[in-house]
Amino acid sequence: VNFYNMIIGIDGNEANVENRVGVNKYAFEMLWGLKKENEEKPKPNSLIVYLKNAPLSDMPKETKKFKYKVIEGRGLWIITKLTPYLLKNPEKIDVLFSPSHYTPPLLTIPRICSIMDLGYLENTTQFEKKVLWQLKYWTAISIFASKHVLTISEASKNDIVRHYPFALNKVTVTHLGYDKDRFNLNVSNNLVRQIKNKYSIVEDYILFLSTLKPSKNIEGLLDAYSLLNTKKVFKNLPQLVIAGKKGWMFDDIYKKVKDLDLSDKVIFTDFIKEEEKPALIAGSKLFVLPSFWEGFGLDILSAFGCGVPVVASNVGSLPEVAGKAAILVDPNNTENIAKGIEKVLKMSKEEYNSLINLGFNEVKKFSWENCSKKTLEVIENANKKNN
Repeated sequence: VNFYNMIIGIDGNEANVENRVGVNKYAFEMLWGLKKENEEKPKPNSLIVYLKNAPLSDMPKETKKFKYKVIEGRGLWIITKLTPYLLKNPEKIDVLFSPSHYTPPLLTIPRICSIMDLGYLENTTQFEKKVLWQLKYWTAISIFASKHVLTISEASKNDIVRHYPFALNKVTVTHLGYDKDRFNLNVSNNLVRQIKNKYSIVEDYILFLSTLKPSKNIEGLLDAYSLLNTKKVFKNLPQLVIAGKKGWMFDDIYKKVKDLDLSDKVIFTDFIKEEEKPALIAGSKLFVLPSFWEGFGLDILSAFGCGVPVVASNVGSLPEVAGKAAILVDPNNTENIAKGIEKVLKMSKEEYNSLINLGFNEVKKFSWENCSKKTLEVIENANKKNN
């Protein structure tokens, strides 16, 4: 029982960016969710969110129990600005929550960090040296320094404990949620039409939606698509829409489209705004995520919610998130990816609809409310063990 109210610090910088993907989306949902969960309590805690820039307009508004503290700075802000500030701890926070891999290494305050996945340890060649170095060493330090570690799937938890056995008793899984008010069957055909026009999509289409980087296996997807195209299995093979912002090492993807002579079949949209996602997903015949690893695979849930079948990799957390509702394929086998896509496109109306229904059942298990609730519990407990 918590007899006093805690003062909880949160590093809100991952949430406070314009174009949110992955961890930014998670951090943003956590700020909104923690604020709501906390303020519904009979005795709410005080939340103080530390930022290096003023909060963007869609960030939660300040209330009596939810405040921002802007500490301006560039570069390694956590080390150069946040750490010295929290060593003084003028707000007297009891615990610091970092919804990312990066927590201040040297503090007396108990810390909690969130680790999305450790895929970079298995796939070192898919990262630029500097990014890899920072992820590898800082993550290890964060796991070591944190009182508790949150992660987003059992698969990621198993990876953390395998690489860092000392963390066994301090990892909690909080599955992510999806936005059921936006990703559902009520996306209007009108919006779908507008999106198709905007990106010059003229036919049915298969959708890939994620950041363009090597771990997503977009080249494998292009090879699989090319296979279906040359085999002429379909009179009209749907177009392939590759949506998402450029991450790193993406030049080979564009080159591959030219080499495979697919320029008239493949559409790149670049970054997709949150408000465009429901229509883009709802309009597709099939959603495909052939990644080599994923911490979670959030947009699989969005696709299920919109009633769109999913083809996804059979690795990492994807089978855990997709359950029996997706066609799972081997990301290292081009023919297998092609077969998965072909299977869905050849389904009868009944088979297609029954796969969609499995998706509706699966997606009910996930919500941001549950994720925030569990996260707040872990944060509140981090302090008890000290007293």
